[in-house]
Amino acid sequence: MPNLEHPAYAAADLLHLESLVPCRESQVSMLLSIFGERQQFSFPSIFIYGHTSSGKTYVMQTLLTTLQLPHVFVNCMEYFTSRLLLEEILIQLQSCSSDAEQTSPVHCDTLNDFVRLFKQAVASRELQDQTLYIVLDRAEQLREMEANILPAFLRLQELTDRNVTVVLLSEIVWELFRPNVGCFEPFTMYFPDYSIGHLQKILSQNHPPEYSADFYAAYINILLGVFYMVCRDLKELRHLAALNFAKYCEPVVRGEANERDTRKLWKNIEPHLKKAMQTVYLREISSSQWERLQHDGGEPGQLKGLSAHTHVELPYYSKFLLIAAYLASYNPVRTDKRFFLKHHGKIRKTNFMKKHEKTSNHLLGPKPFPLDRLLAILYSIVDNRVAPTANIFSQITSLVTLQLLSMVGQNDQLDGPRYKCTVSLDFIRAIAR
Repeated sequence: MPNLEHPAYAAADLLHLESLVPCRESQVSMLLSIFGERQQFSFPSIFIYGHTSSGKTYVMQTLLTTLQLPHVFVNCMEYFTSRLLLEEILIQLQSCSSDAEQTSPVHCDTLNDFVRLFKQAVASRELQDQTLYIVLDRAEQLREMEANILPAFLRLQELTDRNVTVVLLSEIVWELFRPNVGCFEPFTMYFPDYSIGHLQKILSQNHPPEYSADFYAAYINILLGVFYMVCRDLKELRHLAALNFAKYCEPVVRGEANERDTRKLWKNIEPHLKKAMQTVYLREISSSQWERLQHDGGEPGQLKGLSAHTHVELPYYSKFLLIAAYLASYNPVRTDKRFFLKHHGKIRKTNFMKKHEKTSNHLLGPKPFPLDRLLAILYSIVDNRVAPTANIFSQITSLVTLQLLSMVGQNDQLDGPRYKCTVSLDFIRAIAR
């Protein structure tokens, strides 16, 4: 018996829609109840939230496309200013008609212009007799735009006096959206994470035709047993399933086992999946490199390039600041003149230096250093002249926030701030390269 039923839509369309959105039937049924029939006024604005890869975008796109409902779909991350966003909505609105007309460029500078042009577009495209849906994906970007954009979208139906529903998709809760001055409250709807049973059902649908569904389902069960505790992202799990299936099938291809020898198949794939655990989410190697590694039986660390665990993208001067901080933490103050001055004169080796010359500073741990010493080393290792601007000081604060540096002691007026470098030598080597 089908789970989706609605008198306004054909049963065949609903059955097809149900097959496309497995494990999201309750959410789709709720949305259909809110939407109502095509010509009925729906709720002015709907806010849908949930963690990443919980099916929000996919379900909305599939629902509107399968039932052929007039809609506009915009990613707010791509159209990051109010002008770009409003113009993109109007441009897509031009193509909602059955006429195969060329979309003309649209210029929309203010919200008043948008409301006026929106009314004209709806009237010219003959959309008054059915609900138009405007879906704004990554809607948290609306908070970075002008203060009137979000409240206007929430009550666009009232402003335009047209049959329109705005759907906001986001990964954060509505309480982080609500303006201080108040606004129209949308209908909020939560998309929960997929459970392990849901992931098993969804991933098992992609089985290759040359293998049975039970064989592929057993493979997905093994894959989820390994990765489910560290990865719930459906896209990442689907990528891992496609990438490692060839290794799982090797004993069957060679004739050493049949599809029911689960124990042999598990012994063959277990060490391989442990290696794959190192690359979850990181994409430190490409799929072709990973397949070549499977064939050669090598380790991920043998690949050219550094692991993403020891590499992070930083601004240009932040990299030099981190290198300078590492040098200040692990080199004694008395060696600064020898290392960072071109004409430092003669350096006498004292008995103290001879006594401790065999002790590695890396074994003793990082030592705190003052801010002026950090900046002095920075100026000596950077080729061009660096002015001590607010930008440099803000990047030091960012490194502390990222826990790449730590502040030691109290930041008082007499001593000034003291820092300590918290990263390893391998990390610094990666930054230096």
